[in-house]
Amino acid sequence: QVQVAESGGGVVQPGGSLILSCSVSGRSFRINDMGWYRQAPGNERELVARSVSNSGTYIVDSLKGRFTISRDNVKNIMYLRMSSLKPEDTAVYYCNVVGYHANGDLFDVWGQGTQVTVSS
Repeated sequence: QVQVAESGGGVVQPGGSLILSCSVSGRSFRINDMGWYRQAPGNERELVARSVSNSGTYIVDSLKGRFTISRDNVKNIMYLRMSSLKPEDTAVYYCNVVGYHANGDLFDVWGQGTQVTVSS
């Protein structure tokens, strides 16, 4: 079974920075793509960025220049580096991982989320 865990959230002042991590664990799996989503109170969950194996990365236009995404394919960890944070970035940030088990079965797993609060 594949497990996903986010970390790195917290409270930061406007203009500050945070690095979120998404760790993937389990046995005999291959990751196809990973993504960061966020959900603010009262809002739907929205895409922040995705990293697709052999295809590169994608960040939503409104966050380009402030957010970057990267992956360590050896350690199965994905990072979201956030800078110049704004109060409207406050949300629970979720990691999503899509891949295949050794038997060929597809998996699509979400983490529990990590809270990011931008406030003075």
